[in-house]
Amino acid sequence: MNRGFASDNNAGVHPRIMKALADANSGHCIAYGDDPYTDAAKEQFGKLFGECEVFFVFNGTGANVLSLQAMTQPYQAVICADTAHIHVDECGAPERFTGCKLLFNPTPDGKLRISDIARHLHGIGVEHHAQPHVVSITQATEMGTVYTVDEMREIAGFVHSNGLLLHVDGARVANAAVHLGVSVKEMITDTGVDVLSFGGTKNGMMYGEAVVVLNYALADNFKYIRKQGMQLASKMRYISAQFGEYLKDDLWMENARHSNRMAQLLCNEVQTLGITVTQKVEANEVFAILPPQAIEELQREFFFYVWDESRNEVRWVCSWDTTEDDIERFISLLKK
Repeated sequence: MNRGFASDNNAGVHPRIMKALADANSGHCIAYGDDPYTDAAKEQFGKLFGECEVFFVFNGTGANVLSLQAMTQPYQAVICADTAHIHVDECGAPERFTGCKLLFNPTPDGKLRISDIARHLHGIGVEHHAQPHVVSITQATEMGTVYTVDEMREIAGFVHSNGLLLHVDGARVANAAVHLGVSVKEMITDTGVDVLSFGGTKNGMMYGEAVVVLNYALADNFKYIRKQGMQLASKMRYISAQFGEYLKDDLWMENARHSNRMAQLLCNEVQTLGITVTQKVEANEVFAILPPQAIEELQREFFFYVWDESRNEVRWVCSWDTTEDDIERFISLLKK
């Protein structure tokens, strides 16, 4: 099957991570994270972020929902973009398991502005209204755009000055860091993020995400929230071993750097054909307007999704294993 452009979830597992899984599959380890693989992976996270607590989970929805559960009470509300994964792609799980209301904002590029947050800061202390308590942003966004470090710091400052907390959905956080040319400590810890959902699945891992708690006041009860949320892995060494290899020698950054570069190459090539690219290509996603008659034929060879049917806008996602040959063959078919 051709490597398509539907999702970085469709890509396989990086060979180094597959080997790490095989290497971990020897002998017995104490279950539920009391093992050397988990200890080593947590130590690596500490080196990346500084002082933090790390909790491994199975998937991105679990990471987001548990993060928000730890940050809220059921009478509170979470402010997000209308394209946010927690709003669009998690089947109502955040609302169901937190009890909170999502307050979402239309955005042209997936990025929340201060004004988007401020418009929801009313009815504070009024018992008839859900109380805004968390702002959730995505880095990189679902539109492939990236908040600058200054934008992250500005949002965190505004959020905290209003007594709120900041959550970051970092399913593609590596792609954002590579684009900005900064460390995740500079981008996340130093800007004032309270909790980060740190992704690995979209960037070469088989499965597994991490909740990185930077606000220690939110970490005390997280282990109970994770267990009750059905995200505590008994054989946690298989998630931890992946993260251990993923973070070793900056493999995670290397993978993200490659997928970003492939997306930029794809963008440049389609633009030479006069095709309109609708968003800045800052991570590993390209959004473009195609003639409707071309979409179905292209999808037969290189599967991808239509993002907005009303205007024939498609989304192409590059992965750690996308090749220049993939793009060359795709462009060749597109020309035809």
